[in-house]
Amino acid sequence: MSSFRLFAALCGLLLTCTAHADQVRVLASIKPVQQIAAAVLDGIDTPAALLPAGASPHSFALRPSDRRALASAERIYWVGPSLELFLEGTLHDLPSARQLAEIPSLPLRHYDEDNEVHADEHGHDDHDHGPGSIDPHIWLSPANAIIIARWMKDDLAPLYPQQQSKLEANLAVFEQRIQALEQQLNSRFAPLKSKPYFVFHDGYGYLESYLGLQHSGVFSLAHEIQPGARHVNELRTTLSEAAPACVFSEPQFAPRLVNSLTADLPIQSAQLDPMGAAISVGPQGYEQQLTAMTDVWAGCLEKL
Repeated sequence: MSSFRLFAALCGLLLTCTAHADQVRVLASIKPVQQIAAAVLDGIDTPAALLPAGASPHSFALRPSDRRALASAERIYWVGPSLELFLEGTLHDLPSARQLAEIPSLPLRHYDEDNEVHADEHGHDDHDHGPGSIDPHIWLSPANAIIIARWMKDDLAPLYPQQQSKLEANLAVFEQRIQALEQQLNSRFAPLKSKPYFVFHDGYGYLESYLGLQHSGVFSLAHEIQPGARHVNELRTTLSEAAPACVFSEPQFAPRLVNSLTADLPIQSAQLDPMGAAISVGPQGYEQQLTAMTDVWAGCLEKL
């Protein structure tokens, strides 16, 4: 095949993929929400995600193709402006948009005056992590995932009137898998609850509550701002006093920063990815993402 014909074929393929992406019926804002929808729609349809793997909902900017996909989707699932602020104006008048943080029975957590989180029921949307604002990482609670899946099943029923029994069966299987995973997690984390650990990002409260864990501290480092030498020394002092301990970072934090904090200290470090960038999308993707993250979590604590 000539270079020109190969180029033309590739262009045609890209156009076809783009058109397909613009015409999805069910569109999730982020991958974890997509994974829950994929479990509900197993064998019925394939939901898409707006954000590509590795993208942050805090800094993402919509492209023209994203706007076309949002305009054509029959269902759009997003957490809310507390996470995807960039979508607030776009989705305000779209009848297809569903804000998951507004599910009536969904327990939400809120940041208090100390920037910690406390359990609460359904509350208000906020755009930051200031006092009273929502902790938007709602998918990290398996109990919340079940509530979201149940709500999605009912919400999707009008779109798939011939697939009601399949939707019900998919939901039942998803709940069974989550219950089995809960038993495994409780068994593994039971002896680890007193182990000290620190997080860079106060975004694991739902999972911590679910597992009966409590972090020893939050570094609260802004993703776009690297701490100065004085701040690093203060953090190292805190770690030294708590050692041995685990420190959990996320993909956006430079390894050099983690190494500076933990060098020559009896500290174990590991990386958690609450967005599941490396996990394939599929009907069991949610459990695979949760299992991968908790394996890293427990594996670090078990070394202490």
